[in-house]
Amino acid sequence: MTAQQACDALNGKVIAGATLVAATVAATSAVPTYCKVSGNIAPSLNFEMRLPQTWNGKLHYGGGGGYNGSIPALNLAALTSGYADVSSDSGHQGGNAFNADFALNDANAAQLFGSLSTPTVMSSALELIKTAYGAPPSRSYFEGCSNGGREALINVQRYPNLFDGVIARAPAYNWVGLLGQFNRTALAVSETGTSFTLPKTQLLAKTVRDACDGLDGIVDGVVSNKDACTPDVVNVAKLRCAGGADLGDTCLSDAQLAVVTSWTSDSVLTGNSTFRNAGWTLSGNEDDAGAWPAWVTGNGTVTKAYQYLFQDTTIKNYLARNPTANSLTYGAFDQNPNALYALSALNDATQTDIRPFKNSGGKLLLWHGGNDSALSNNATIEYYKNVKTVVGAANADAFMRLYIAPGVNHCSGGPGADSTALLAALDSWVERGTAPSGLVAEKKDAAGATLFSRPLCEYPKYPRYTGPANDANAAKLAASYTCS
Repeated sequence: MTAQQACDALNGKVIAGATLVAATVAATSAVPTYCKVSGNIAPSLNFEMRLPQTWNGKLHYGGGGGYNGSIPALNLAALTSGYADVSSDSGHQGGNAFNADFALNDANAAQLFGSLSTPTVMSSALELIKTAYGAPPSRSYFEGCSNGGREALINVQRYPNLFDGVIARAPAYNWVGLLGQFNRTALAVSETGTSFTLPKTQLLAKTVRDACDGLDGIVDGVVSNKDACTPDVVNVAKLRCAGGADLGDTCLSDAQLAVVTSWTSDSVLTGNSTFRNAGWTLSGNEDDAGAWPAWVTGNGTVTKAYQYLFQDTTIKNYLARNPTANSLTYGAFDQNPNALYALSALNDATQTDIRPFKNSGGKLLLWHGGNDSALSNNATIEYYKNVKTVVGAANADAFMRLYIAPGVNHCSGGPGADSTALLAALDSWVERGTAPSGLVAEKKDAAGATLFSRPLCEYPKYPRYTGPANDANAAKLAASYTCS
């Protein structure tokens, strides 16, 4: 089937409850020809499928981000590899990922966002592919980051037979515990007024880099050996201003140090042992534009920080159920246990006994950026360890891997190497039983040229420089590093 023939077979049809509009998209220098299929499942779930000119017989489902509300862009890597690529808006529209107002008075939209949108779309997508190509996909994979990573683990835990393999990047799996810590840190930042500026964040980050950058064998602006970068080694307390007052950009006040403490310590809510979030480890790249300035401090304006925005809309629409509520004066995040349980039932993906997924032949790749200021990679490490404890180490190793990418921001960006062909590695593991090995991460420029590469090490290993000293070219090559 060509893309045009696939479109001709689908345009104007209603298949498995989905009303379809299909049109061929001509190739450009960056994107190959494909059939774009827009689908609506009443009353309010929209999805888009991209059918390639030459199909490899497989399906790739891409997860969303934040509170969704719009259809993510096509996954170019999947499309160019021949996958049929599909994604959805999760059942509501608006396009503002920081807005959960859809959940206030629409129980169906809340359930679709929480867990039901993916299996609902999949029931239509599989029939759509059969109609277009005459056969169902031989393999189906899910890949998502942030909320998409949560969706990935929702599928592993609640629908273990839906996908053959899953990639969960920076998964926001512990929705209740995570938003509780967002609230705690937002309150701490608000106590600093407008004083937690970029120079303050730069001071903190430089202190961490000065203490820990070389612990991985090379001073390159990225702290790769995070386990060696302990609080005692960093000693943030030495940054305290005299008397704890704010005395300028060369020190941190007591209120500013309290933000660091809130961010790096675990947050535990009442009511359930899973209502928790593991604190962040200082990375030394907090001053990157996509790190603390965007997510934590808002460069001195807490109401502009993404963590503030997420906890604020969650309190308004799920907990207080009052769109005029002020999250900074709401009181204890866990004051209403019933509301927490309802939020958890909808959105949490904290189940650690995922043997049904393993027993169905599924493979799971977990990935997290080492400089992620949105979601703690320690929380993902905690989930990974808890799964290993429940299912057994040998069983876990047979179907699950975890990777921490040093210096990488939330999902991508930052000074670290953020691009790895995880989909190809997952497909090889599922199809041929070849477990991922020797993965390489690259940092690319805007034109797609590789600036440098690093090994993507299986946790708990990290890339240690073992190449020649004082060799700038060698430092750019993954071959100069060893997973240690």
